[in-house]
Amino acid sequence: MQGNVGFSPTPQSQPQPMPAASPMMPPRPVPPNPAAAVSIRGLFKRFGDKVAVNGLSMDIPVGSFYGLVGPNGAGKTTTLTMATGLLTPDAGVAMILGHDVWRDVNEVKRMIGVMPQPDQIFDRLTGLQLLIYSGMLRGMGRAESLTRAHDLLAAFDLAQAANTMVADYSAGMTKKICLASAMIHSPRILVLDEPFESVDPVSSANLKDILIEYAKTGGTVIISSHVMALVEKMCTHVAVINHGQVCAAGTVDEVAAGEDLEDRFLQLVGGRHEAAHLAWLDGGSTGSAAPVPPAAAAYPATPDAGGAR
Repeated sequence: MQGNVGFSPTPQSQPQPMPAASPMMPPRPVPPNPAAAVSIRGLFKRFGDKVAVNGLSMDIPVGSFYGLVGPNGAGKTTTLTMATGLLTPDAGVAMILGHDVWRDVNEVKRMIGVMPQPDQIFDRLTGLQLLIYSGMLRGMGRAESLTRAHDLLAAFDLAQAANTMVADYSAGMTKKICLASAMIHSPRILVLDEPFESVDPVSSANLKDILIEYAKTGGTVIISSHVMALVEKMCTHVAVINHGQVCAAGTVDEVAAGEDLEDRFLQLVGGRHEAAHLAWLDGGSTGSAAPVPPAAAAYPATPDAGGAR
């Protein structure tokens, strides 16, 4: 009898099927979308022991009016600063219209307009001088910069203050000249951090009209704001950011999910609690006067300057 009669192959000698993917295996990373106005993947930034942006990924469509909302310290400003080439990320990729921000930073900066903060501008220049400087800094000729500067000053109701130093502007006027300086070179993407803060209602309405018209021509507007009513009214898309990550993103209707956007925002980020009840804070509703401290009651009232001595 042959030695192999009745031999059954061991499991190791049989071809083994490839193991199925474990449901716990992380999904393959999605590459950046070069067709998006802004495409971010895995953006990360730490300041000391604090993680400001924690692996954030998102796409902002071309031609959208995109709002970034989140509580204070959520990572909105840090994300925008990294995505526009003003702050180096610790990890991750950011693309602007198909260009890697950190490999082609000069080209990227020509395509975007970033609204500076009031403490980032030369406020010893007049409004007109600041706009001309901003245009020429971006490679425009002086004559074209001058023409566009006058157009912007008129559009933003600053024509009367064209020759006034920016240091003498009100908070709202300063906000407007900062926005104008970001727009003078007609960028394809505008990035605005709290653009309507301190701006009066009339000027705010005019600015909104300008930005909406800009978006209709194919420009992309990205704003960071705490005002939900403004975002819900103006924006086509919104992303809710909390703890350095995106909680929800999409069109305003998709994120709101049939609710008021502010209510939906509070559901996503949490943190709301019942009002604290302070027994001593009654606004006078009980009709009782505040008690006089014993030390004060022990001394007579001091006569005023015109009283008896």
